[in-house]
Amino acid sequence: MSAWDGIDEFISVATLGSFTRGAQALGMSTTHVSRSIMALEQRVEAQLFHRTTRTVRLTDTGRVFFEPC
Repeated sequence: MSAWDGIDEFISVATLGSFTRGAQALGMSTTHVSRSIMALEQRVEAQLFHRTTRTVRLTDTGRVFFEPC
């Protein structure tokens, strides 16, 4: 596993505001994208998104993480 695993997925979801649209843009399944981001969050030991059934928003930590990406 690379330290960069999940970064493309994170950027796509953060940019598009949706796991589904992020996955479609990358040509991946939503499940793969979700699991990749969960693994990334575990590695950085921080939640990067606020998730509800209807919305996905970056947390404050997620915004800081997204800036250099």
